[in-house]
Amino acid sequence: MPSREIHNDIHLVPLIVPVAARTDNSAIVSAIIDTLGYQAVELALVTGTNTDTTATFAVLVEDGDAANLSDAAAVADDYLVGTEALAGFTFADDNECRKIGYKGSKRYVRMTVTPSGNDSGNIFLSGVAILGMPSSTPTPTLS
Repeated sequence: MPSREIHNDIHLVPLIVPVAARTDNSAIVSAIIDTLGYQAVELALVTGTNTDTTATFAVLVEDGDAANLSDAAAVADDYLVGTEALAGFTFADDNECRKIGYKGSKRYVRMTVTPSGNDSGNIFLSGVAILGMPSSTPTPTLS
């Protein structure tokens, strides 16, 4: 039974917002997350019921110092908590969550999920960035 709260110590930011079913292999690029004021970042994905029986989904995390990520570079494995491979998923991973942490030194971070083999089905995917260890509390309720 929970005896502690984290409500005032985390800030949630939309990463990938829910949309109508995606029906092709187009990359799904997340929002750019500004980490200013936070020492911890976790990127979480939520899958829906994906109907293509051959689809796979690769994850890439990028970071940079430009607000528009014009300087984006793939994050080195040393700056990830978990792996991009473990954050990826297949058609069989319906209604599940995946996560990957970022502990790099850049201000901005984003995630790209690239489907392959999605030639006859629908993709349902959303995600949230969880910012933690804030420089001041309480954190905002809205983002």
